[in-house]
Amino acid sequence: SDKLYFEPLTFEDVMHIVELEKPDGVIVQFGGQTPLKLAVSLSRAGVPILGTTADAIDRAEDRERFDDLLTKLDLKRPRGGIAKGTKDAFGVAEQIGFPVVVRPSYVLGGRAMEIVHSQEELSRYMTVALEAVADAETQTILVDEFLKDAIEVDVDCVSDGTDVVIGGLLQHIEEAGIHSGDSSMTLPAHALPDAVLAKLRASTQALALELGVVGLMNVQFAVQGDEIFVIEVNPRASRTIPFISKAIGVPLAKIAARVMAGQTLRELGYTREIVTEHIAVKESVFPFTKFPGVDTILTPEMRSTGEVMGIADNFPDAFYKALLSAYSELPDEGRVFISVKEGDKPAAAKVAKRLKALGFDIIATAGTRDVIEKAGVEAEHVNKVGQGRPHIVDRLQSDEIALVFNTTEGAKAIRDSRSMRRQTVLSSVPYFTTMSAAEAAVDAIEARRARRPSVCSLQEYNAENKELATLKPPQ
Repeated sequence: SDKLYFEPLTFEDVMHIVELEKPDGVIVQFGGQTPLKLAVSLSRAGVPILGTTADAIDRAEDRERFDDLLTKLDLKRPRGGIAKGTKDAFGVAEQIGFPVVVRPSYVLGGRAMEIVHSQEELSRYMTVALEAVADAETQTILVDEFLKDAIEVDVDCVSDGTDVVIGGLLQHIEEAGIHSGDSSMTLPAHALPDAVLAKLRASTQALALELGVVGLMNVQFAVQGDEIFVIEVNPRASRTIPFISKAIGVPLAKIAARVMAGQTLRELGYTREIVTEHIAVKESVFPFTKFPGVDTILTPEMRSTGEVMGIADNFPDAFYKALLSAYSELPDEGRVFISVKEGDKPAAAKVAKRLKALGFDIIATAGTRDVIEKAGVEAEHVNKVGQGRPHIVDRLQSDEIALVFNTTEGAKAIRDSRSMRRQTVLSSVPYFTTMSAAEAAVDAIEARRARRPSVCSLQEYNAENKELATLKPPQ
């Protein structure tokens, strides 16, 4: 850049710079949600928006206009409603059925978002999460159906208004409900049927063309069985753009900027999706060790402060490399503590069987232990914290636990197991709070036993895209 301004991203401050610089146009796609919210007011003030129009951005942002858009394209979204205050919120939640995802309409980064499972939890949410709001009873609350056992997928694309090219499909390793900034992801999507992937691509292209996107667009989908739901559409660069760009060797932000300035994708030579042979895994880095008392459980509210990439020619090796960069190394031996919610117990029994075959000892709380032993795996019993000593926190403090798998739901259960999750951080014990991530961790341990992961540079992986990677300046 020729100049860099350190100013707040408010309409007034941006207008001062516009009046001084008199630009041909402004780009609002590269600063997350904040500059996107300025697009309409800047456009009304006569400032040319380069790329996707302010009206198209509003169609994706406005709840009612967005619903009309999905109806026109025959795309599904989770059932939901808009509530004004507590009474409305109860009505919408009862109509949809618990659990539901609730959030204020002004939310950024998943702040104040929560999955609630009952009327009691919703009542607590309305009083606690909105206590800073001047008039909570008039605050607009979005209440949406929570899709159980769904897989979330992020799709990023670049469009010039005529052609749409998919940058990448990122499959979340954690199930839907975890904020996309916190979830582990894999590129390409490694466990979805081809028919589902084709439908995700077609839906993304239809949305981009209908909105008239010029530049970047991100769509978050939830896949439940063979059904696909649109969670949200962001007509801007998402946080996954730098990750995808590195993984496929194509500078998507640079291409998008050229498109916004008037070039076409065909002129730039970027006309097809690049589906790599190698696997890239994004793992999030969390600041839990720096903040005493913070719970480590993953939620719709974003908590990560960074991310790393693991890259290999197969998923287990790539996931192992990502974990190695983000946390301490996965153990080769020792005790694995398993305590999971009711719906996860069959999967936990399968994981326990695989771990036992690798030579690990299993230690579990009563309910989980019963299911594991019925599956033919010997497991040692340990008390929950509320059941008396010695309990699991004592065992963690004594360095007797090498790995932790813990899933839970409901406000009380989450509260009761908080001290255990906290101690895993203090004891530097690798921990996983979803079964999908736990299964991926066991995949990684098995792969490491079988072979030594290969090491290769990004340039070697992406040699075939060398020309796109070094995009020449326009003539």
